Amino acid sequence: MQLDIGGVPSTKASAFSEAGFKVTVGNLLDEIGSLYQADSTPWVVGYSGGKDSTATLQLVWMALSRLEPTLRLKPVYVISTDTLVENPIVAAWVARSLDKMGEAAAKSGLPLTSNRLTPDPAESFWTTLIGRGYPAPRPKFRWCTDRLKINPSNRFISRVVKASGEAIVVLGTRKAESQARAKAMERFEGQRVREKLSPNGKLPNSYVYSPIENWTNDDVWTFLMQVRNPWGFDNKDLLTMYQGASADGECPLVIDASTPSCGDSRFGCWVCTMVERDKSMTAMIQNDSEKEWMLPLLELRNELDIRNADTGKRDDRHLRDFRKMSGALQIHNDRLVHGPYLQSSRERWLRKVLEAQRHIQKNGPAEVSDIQLISLDELREIRRLWVVEKHEIEDNLPRIYEEVLGTAFPDRRIDDSLAFGRDEMDILRQICGEDELHYQLARELLDIERQHRTMARRAGLFKALQQSLQRGSYDSSEQAMETALRRRGILDDLSEEDDQVEEEDALPLLSIAASGAGSAKR
Repeated sequence: MQLDIGGVPSTKASAFSEAGFKVTVGNLLDEIGSLYQADSTPWVVGYSGGKDSTATLQLVWMALSRLEPTLRLKPVYVISTDTLVENPIVAAWVARSLDKMGEAAAKSGLPLTSNRLTPDPAESFWTTLIGRGYPAPRPKFRWCTDRLKINPSNRFISRVVKASGEAIVVLGTRKAESQARAKAMERFEGQRVREKLSPNGKLPNSYVYSPIENWTNDDVWTFLMQVRNPWGFDNKDLLTMYQGASADGECPLVIDASTPSCGDSRFGCWVCTMVERDKSMTAMIQNDSEKEWMLPLLELRNELDIRNADTGKRDDRHLRDFRKMSGALQIHNDRLVHGPYLQSSRERWLRKVLEAQRHIQKNGPAEVSDIQLISLDELREIRRLWVVEKHEIEDNLPRIYEEVLGTAFPDRRIDDSLAFGRDEMDILRQICGEDELHYQLARELLDIERQHRTMARRAGLFKALQQSLQRGSYDSSEQAMETALRRRGILDDLSEEDDQVEEEDALPLLSIAASGAGSAKR
């Protein structure tokens, strides 16, 4: 029985047990070299900075280095997806590694380029959560993976396919990661059109090659400890980083929903609420006092993952609107299914993120002195969403930014045509008193009229006003609940009446059919 890096017993057979380490690695390098030379299809290598992707990239690098320069004809794109909410330690490691490998590849004459991918500012984590008000991700609403990981990677791969007709995606996925991963890989193996190349179910004309698919966790570490990193990063430092946080694994490059996202003690997004707690960041802080500057991140992540003290289940209904994003009401188990975060909640999250950013810049080491937990592009998109789409014409983002960071927001007024501002909205709020829903409705109606004022035909004005009035037609969540239950009761009654009518209409037909059957017998 073997032990992996975390001391957990491993019963899987080593990929090196039959032919030995040197011969097995040599055969694999020959395989990689042959596949590379077999066609003109460019390669895209997924690199996350973790052990599996590092081992995979090292093998590709070594195989290319063994080829004559005249045979290195097609490009190899190394892509790394930065979700912009990665663990800062890992994100810094990956960024430095990408810079080093780009320099080393150029110096060695390898056709390899490094590419850091990020989500579109309109799809980023904070834009979606703070701007649109999506609640923190959860198992039944995991909106983050597509936006932060799959989309940036697939956009890049799609561009390669568009330019070259095909693409081969090289990944560090292994069957030993989990039973689900093994089943998924074996399913695609049966669909292979070429040896070692599995079809990519989500991207036409692209194929997946997994050179270390049969390696165990121990095999990966054995390789990394015995083979020098070719772009100049010491793999022992990578091992130290794992030992300081977890021995569980990394957050892999994700190109489809079947690939496991971050979870358990894996390295990944510091905001991840898909698990009960972030074991890796907790371990980093506990194991090294010099990493205590990350504590505000851990605290913010735990605040996002709001749970009921008695049941332990997530419970953030008090922070969310009782209406869905469209204003509709939805009932499940005789309870309203709450929608996006309230304005007060979203403004609170923004303030928390900026406060954590200020703390880290002030108290963290030199390498994070200019860290941006939320970028200016994201802030601009959040501001647009608040003012234009959510009609929050107080335009509070610049004020919050200045109060927390002590400097003015760099952009001017978002829209010079705004007839009302914070002062006018303060007056409106006083008029509405404690009736927050009334205030929101009046504010929205005023802004809808303003947005249509300059239009020649004012197309869509009455529809927008009607939708706003319907959304704001409730005095409270309790009244909305009563309305939704009453509507459901009416619909149930109508459905029962329709069923009864259909049964009554069918009786003559059944009688005729029975009569016909009797005639046939006679």
